[in-house]
This record gives sequence, C-alpha cells and structure tokens, in this order.
Amino acid sequence: AGEENQDRRHRAAVLQNVYERISGKAAGRRTSLEEYVQSAGFARIVAAADIRLGDMTGGRFSLLPHEAQAEDDKRKKHGLALDVLDRYTGRRRSVKTLSGGESFMASLALALGLSDTVTENAGGVAIETLFIDEGFGTLDAETLDLAIKTLMDLQKGDRLVGIISHVEELKNR
Repeated sequence: AGEENQDRRHRAAVLQNVYERISGKAAGRRTSLEEYVQSAGFARIVAAADIRLGDMTGGRFSLLPHEAQAEDDKRKKHGLALDVLDRYTGRRRSVKTLSGGESFMASLALALGLSDTVTENAGGVAIETLFIDEGFGTLDAETLDLAIKTLMDLQKGDRLVGIISHVEELKNR
C-alpha cells in the first residue's frame, strides 16, 4: 500500500508539473500554452503580412513582432504587438507611429497576411472575398496607386475585392 501511495504521489507531482507549465505558472516561465500558440500563429500572420507590406511599399517597411520590454503592457509581453522597420531611416519603431496612409497599408497587409495564413492552414481553402471600407482618403497619390495595384492583383488571383470609398480616382479605376 505504501508503494502504491508513493506511485500516486509521483503521478500527481508529474501532472501538477505539466499543469503549471501549460498554464504558465511554472517557476521562471510566464507564457501559458495558449499564449504560446497564439504568439506562434500571430508570428505566421505577421510573416505573411510582411511580404505583402514589402510589396506594397517597395520594400520600405517591414513588419516585426514587438520585442517585449519589462515595462510593456500585457498584450506586448505576450507577442501580440507589432513594430515596423523603416528602411529609409534604418529604425525600428511601433506601428502606432505610422502616418494614416502608412497605417492603412499595414492594416491591408495584415488582412491579406491573415487571409494567406488561413488559406495555408485550411489545406487550400481560400478566402475569396475581401471588403475594404474607407482608408483610401488618407493615401497620397503614389501610395493610392500602390494600394490599387495590390487590389487589382488580388482580383487577378480569383478574389472578389469590394471597396467602399468616396475617393474619386478609386471609383474611376
């Protein structure tokens, strides 16, 4: 009976250890399994979005997961915040510092990166329709042209792109 109790205590200790590691409560480990999986999925979306943003900005911007600092808020600590590398300046900064047009392009790249990742994870089941509501009014002429080119390329790839906008040039094209 003593040996059986010792075996039960050992199994309980192993299960407790597994629970603490999965829940993020283990000593020296602060990321739960759920947070780890979210971060890994987010990193894949960001990598796909980075390719799209690079294409849309002529290689100027790169999206990167934020490198957490001790003073960062919880979202940033768990790898769900973004930075941008601006190749014109060579500096890495928060996406919150992007201009309106740059922010629109980053958002569009993230939406497309999410679509690409979902398609890849779903065994080729594609998101065939994309609706974009505004944002085009914040773009300068050159950036608007890049956004339109990106959306037209999407349509060539058998995607339906719906745009809600008051920008006259966009309506004409």
